[in-house]
Amino acid sequence: MSAPILTVSGLRRHFVQTKGFPRPVTTTVRAVDGVDFSIRPGEAFGLVGESGCGKSTAARALLRLIEPDDGEIRFAGQDVRAASGRDLVALRRRMQIIFQDPYSSLNPRRTIGRTLMEPLEVHGVARGEAARARSIALLEEVGLPPAAMGRYPHEFSGGQRQRIGIARALALEPELIVADEPVSALDVSVQAQVLLLLKDLQRRRGLAFLFVSHDLGVISWFCSRVAVMYLGRIVEQGPVAQVFATPRHPYTAMLRDASPIPDPSRRGILPRVIGEIPSAAAPPPGCHFHPRCPKATEICRTTYPEWNDAGGHGAACHHPEGG
Repeated sequence: MSAPILTVSGLRRHFVQTKGFPRPVTTTVRAVDGVDFSIRPGEAFGLVGESGCGKSTAARALLRLIEPDDGEIRFAGQDVRAASGRDLVALRRRMQIIFQDPYSSLNPRRTIGRTLMEPLEVHGVARGEAARARSIALLEEVGLPPAAMGRYPHEFSGGQRQRIGIARALALEPELIVADEPVSALDVSVQAQVLLLLKDLQRRRGLAFLFVSHDLGVISWFCSRVAVMYLGRIVEQGPVAQVFATPRHPYTAMLRDASPIPDPSRRGILPRVIGEIPSAAAPPPGCHFHPRCPKATEICRTTYPEWNDAGGHGAACHHPEGG
């Protein structure tokens, strides 16, 4: 088994916010509160959870699009947090991101040609006609015609814009792509086309993916391993097939049971989802999931559980299934 290309240990990112008048109150939002995972070369690793659980913040922090407060991030053995200047520029050639919103991630004042040629020129990869030829090849690789070079983002559909975002991410020949909910803003039929494109690119280019999503069906199809986040922490991690077939954490089981299943015999049967996700500014004591957990006991209310691993399938739970 190959060594991880990316290792994240103890990643934290807290936001301080002040609200209220005339007596403002300062609170700390623990968006990412100690996250550990690793990704091997060519592997698709999923990060899944409800909206607000911190998965997108974690993804951006490991690229330093948001500066982390604490933790270690190593890419191909290099300390990402310690990198600066030319070292950081070189690292960013090897790690790229596909943003969630294809409408706001492209500059409306620039042609698609300028959008694709800019990173090639900034990093000294190609200029002039060489950069133009390479940009055309990127467009063709994602299924768009060379004529797209002279057009602006508003002239394309959402799916086409996301293909342009994918082409931009591929421009510098990265080894890792962070896909931050890349299909959630697209129509269902277009989602399938984009997912097939990403899968094909992964196979042909040997890309590693960190795939962020709240859709368990997408994660199940695209990824080989998955981590489940809840209120800034990973509560379960392991092979996709094991995690979703035999979840060890009650939160993972709740997510799985709440996902639509194309089974006519289950028509009209909806699982009971207990309560709302608490605020990351005031997480519950002990296990953060205990107010919503049907298995909660007194220790769950007072003590955060330690990580319990069973053959590469781990969970942070006092009463793990199969533990």
